[in-house]
Formats: sequence, C-alpha cells, structure tokens
Amino acid sequence: MAASDTRDRILDALQRILIRKGTAAVTLESVAAEAGVSKGGLLYHFRSKQAMLQGLTLRLDDAAEAEFAQATEDGVDVVRYFLQTSLPTSDEEMALYWSVIAALRGAEGLSEAGSEVLARVFGRWSELLTDHIGDPVLAEIVRLVGDGLYLSALSGLPHPDPELVKKVFDRLLAQVAEARQA
Repeated sequence: MAASDTRDRILDALQRILIRKGTAAVTLESVAAEAGVSKGGLLYHFRSKQAMLQGLTLRLDDAAEAEFAQATEDGVDVVRYFLQTSLPTSDEEMALYWSVIAALRGAEGLSEAGSEVLARVFGRWSELLTDHIGDPVLAEIVRLVGDGLYLSALSGLPHPDPELVKKVFDRLLAQVAEARQA
C-alpha cells in the first residue's frame, strides 16, 4: 500500500473519531486501531496527536483551495458561491468542522502553523470577495454573513428560516451588483 494511501486512511480514521466521539477520544492508539494500522505505522506518518490534527487541517486547506479554484472559474459569481457554500450541506461536514474547531481550542490544540493555515483560508476568502466586489466594506459584510451562517450551523443553533436567508442573500447580491456597477 502506498504511503499516501496509509496517510489518508489515518486522516480518515481521525475524522471519523472526531465526528463520532470528539477530541477527547483522539489518541494515537484509537486512531491507529480505527485506521487498521499499527501504532508504529501511524507514528511513521504522524509523530504526535498534534501532527495528525495538523495533517487534517492541511487536508481541509487543500479542500478550501479547490473551493477557491471553483469560485474563481469563469462565469462563477464569487459572492453567490461563497454564500451558498457557507451553509454546510451535511451533518458530517458540520461535525467535522466543529471537531476541528474544538481541537484548535483544546489544550493540545493545533500548532502555530496549523492555525496559520486556517487564518490563510479565511483571509483568502476576504481577498477573493474584495477583489470581486471592489468595496472592502461590503466584502467584509458578505464575509461576516457567510461566516456567521457557517458558525451558527456548526454550533447547532437553530437554522434560520430558509426564506429569510434567501432574502438576505438576494439583498447582498443586489448591493454587490450595484457596487460593481459604480
């Protein structure tokens, strides 16, 4: 089996444990057992629990880069794309991101480099929105609405009325169109 396949299996196992049981259940032994590898095999790829969490963060960074590429394709409205992807599409996605956030806040949280990855992802969205809209204040309003929707969903707050969310999106998109024409 290729090293990258084993590394992916370990990260998949880490994700499953985070989703099902939370950060407290993440140990080198539990992840190795879930991945079907020896503890030595796990340590070959990840020297510590922190290194595994950083590996997961880098995986999320890769997924974000794919989203950035998709958002900037010809014909794609960056603002509409950002707002639509701000609503998590599955309970598993919400659980994964909430678990990663919880891990970041824990005593054994992510290294500085891992935190920088997450800051870069949020910063990149700000750049894309500002470049697309041309008005940094309106771009920040759009980003804060998207982040607020996402974090509300992750934290388990009641979902806002879909019709109201649509009206918020429509109003923001109209303001963006107006700003782009100015």
